[in-house]
Amino acid sequence: MMQKLVIATHNQGKLREYQALLADLPLTVTSLKAEGVTFDVDETGVTFEENAVLKAQAYAKLTDCLTWADDSGLEVDLLEGRPGVYSARYGGPGLTDQQRYQKLLAELQGLPPSSKPWTARFRCVVALALPDGTVKTVTDSVEGVITDEPRGEHGFGYDPIVFLPDFQCTVAELSPAQKNQISHRGKAAAQARQTLLKSFVNSG
Repeated sequence: MMQKLVIATHNQGKLREYQALLADLPLTVTSLKAEGVTFDVDETGVTFEENAVLKAQAYAKLTDCLTWADDSGLEVDLLEGRPGVYSARYGGPGLTDQQRYQKLLAELQGLPPSSKPWTARFRCVVALALPDGTVKTVTDSVEGVITDEPRGEHGFGYDPIVFLPDFQCTVAELSPAQKNQISHRGKAAAQARQTLLKSFVNSG
């Protein structure tokens, strides 16, 4: 029977991305929902790494499975790294992705024109944990610039307002396959895949 890998997220967009990225590994990739876990781990960390480790270790213990958890978000230089670890909660509970990025745009558009370009990056930390508490982390990022208005239909979260100069489009204008190759999550996942194969597959 193949070893299970639990992807510790309730975010369906993120889950789909990881299932695509990990489809060819010798693991049964499963979700919290499939494992009957509805519990949300409190993300009390002040860094992406702290939150990723908190989630990976807690869900590994809960499911008794090898667990993959990440914490990721948008860091805007002009806002001293905000929204950062609060990206998914920016503006308070109950907001849609669109309401969150519109709030961020409104905040930036209130600044003088000389404040441009609004440089920013998406950062992602992936933590891999076993039920015994063993954990390893990897991190990666992708640099961009916040646009004046949203563009693109793909992705989720802040993707429509993060323009990638190297590709001359927003993250939301990339195809899912392109995004998986070049995004912060895609690059961190590529590193984490190697860590999985080297340190975790069939180790527990």
